Amino acid sequence: MSFLDHIKRVNRHDLSGFRRFLIGDAHAGYLRHALAERLKAQADVFAVDAHTVRLLPAFSDPETRTEAVDRAVRKLVEEGAVAKIRFEQYPVLERPGGPVLMWLNRAAAAHFGILSFGVHLNGYVRKPDGIHLWIGRRARDKSVAPGKLDNMVAGGMGDGYGPVETLVKECGEEAGLPEALARKAHPVGAITYMMEVGSGTAHGSAADIGQDGLRRDVLYCFDLELPADFAPICQDGEIEEFRLLPIAEVMRIVDSGDDFKFNCHLVIIDFLIRHGLIGPDHPDYLDLISGLHR
Repeated sequence: MSFLDHIKRVNRHDLSGFRRFLIGDAHAGYLRHALAERLKAQADVFAVDAHTVRLLPAFSDPETRTEAVDRAVRKLVEEGAVAKIRFEQYPVLERPGGPVLMWLNRAAAAHFGILSFGVHLNGYVRKPDGIHLWIGRRARDKSVAPGKLDNMVAGGMGDGYGPVETLVKECGEEAGLPEALARKAHPVGAITYMMEVGSGTAHGSAADIGQDGLRRDVLYCFDLELPADFAPICQDGEIEEFRLLPIAEVMRIVDSGDDFKFNCHLVIIDFLIRHGLIGPDHPDYLDLISGLHR
């Protein structure tokens, strides 16, 4: 897998296999046709036709919508259509920065094809021979991408936390990074993609990608130059080890294989472009830049 292959992978989808999820006039997400048909049995919550799944207008505020859809998701879990309930709620928005229409259990985010948000941190050290990146290896018992390489810190943005608050929380949990140091991280932009996953697609196994449906992800990216004497230590068991790797080695890993969790490739490619390590002479330079912001 080359740099460009990783970007193409996370932007493969066929919307003809989905119906729009509507909350009032707002287009909040997408559901596979099979899941939409299943929701016909929950006519007290959803109105389903050949093109859309609409939340009933009786649920007119975020609180009642959240409660109604949460009941529906728990029934889907009982039926085996959704793997399990997660202890985190994601905001449901029509567009980034828009009003919160409701909250949805993280387990169902891709099933309902909602916009999902996360934060990723590139923790790096400057040495005489150049930049070195702290790279984690995910625990073998993780439900998504077990044993894969990962950015130093990464996590989903839910439960009412903003990007910076999420980053500080994840830095403490995943890397033992003190809050004062975490808050020195520089926001450097965002990566977006839309990726069809699960149900026999060729775009990634459920174990590697997680869930089934459509991932519409926004990743807020941060850079943090770390002191030479700092070493991350995972506090929550999600990362089994950290290694400080020369940037040339990280580039080789990304450009020649699939060792990282799928979206971490994009965060590293973005880092390489911004630091001039992938330059305009690279044959895929423009395609890489545009592919990170779909």
